[in-house]
Amino acid sequence: MRPLIILLMLSIFMNFNCKDGNNGTGPEPPLGYPNYTFIKIAYFFKFIKLIDMHPAVPEILQEIKNIEYKKVGEKSLKLDIYHLKTLNQPTPALIFIHGGGWRTGKRADYLPYLIDFAKAGYVTVTVSYRLQKEAKFPAAVQDIRCAIKWIKAHANEYFIDPNKIAVIGGSAGGHLSMMAGYAADDPYFDGECEYDSVDCRVQAVVNLYGPADLTTEYAISRYETKDFIGKPYTEVPEMYRKASPAFYISPDDPPTLIFHGTIDELVPVSQSDSLKVWLDKAGVPNEYHRLKGWPHTMDIVVSVNQYCQYYMKAFFAAAIPLL
Repeated sequence: MRPLIILLMLSIFMNFNCKDGNNGTGPEPPLGYPNYTFIKIAYFFKFIKLIDMHPAVPEILQEIKNIEYKKVGEKSLKLDIYHLKTLNQPTPALIFIHGGGWRTGKRADYLPYLIDFAKAGYVTVTVSYRLQKEAKFPAAVQDIRCAIKWIKAHANEYFIDPNKIAVIGGSAGGHLSMMAGYAADDPYFDGECEYDSVDCRVQAVVNLYGPADLTTEYAISRYETKDFIGKPYTEVPEMYRKASPAFYISPDDPPTLIFHGTIDELVPVSQSDSLKVWLDKAGVPNEYHRLKGWPHTMDIVVSVNQYCQYYMKAFFAAAIPLL
């Protein structure tokens, strides 16, 4: 009897109103859930399908792996590149930055996105960076900037248009994408790059549920934030401000696309709510998809991933169009 009751409850909540995330055109957000419990139940009964996190690289794509872009002591930082084998002209590049609370994760985590967008005609890149156990802030930000500089310096070798680059990331990767986009001119983040003379400005930012302000009461209470900075907020409040994308926002920042679920228990949706306000106030073009009833890492769900990719493609077509 209990499974029947559960299924009945699910059918009721499948009508849960979640039309927060659409800006008026294109597909509506997938139906969300009231809380994590219902998500677990829906997954158990196969209402939710997850994407393949380890897809095979199709024959039409060129895969170039383990390219060293920076070396710090004995640590080799690498990136991977994907593009159509038929590519023969400068093309917009999408740089994906993995999440994991600045403490875990790997660049292969974004393989589904890398393949899908490379098949669509972009050059896709995924980068590694030093995690908090290896080096504290600002090391990760410095590494991402060095990766952008390396990519621009080697653009001709990989059919990349250095003037059409987007950075994309989820969670901690979203945070680092915003830091790359908004703090590109701050010399504080210069860090032993091989190509220091190359600028690291990008033309578009995609933030999937990443934190924009590390000085909020919630953010400073999280062990991930303290471990990332290296000291508690009470000792170095200025470092938490330095590590917050919000405090770098200015009118000349790149267009930004934001995705965030309303039941995110790790990075509160209020972070993106505030980000939207700050970007609007500064006059930075932006688009915010606030998906009602979806949690952190929501884009591992097929329907949400398809929704995000649809709007990412439209965003890239406007900000860094393919020829």
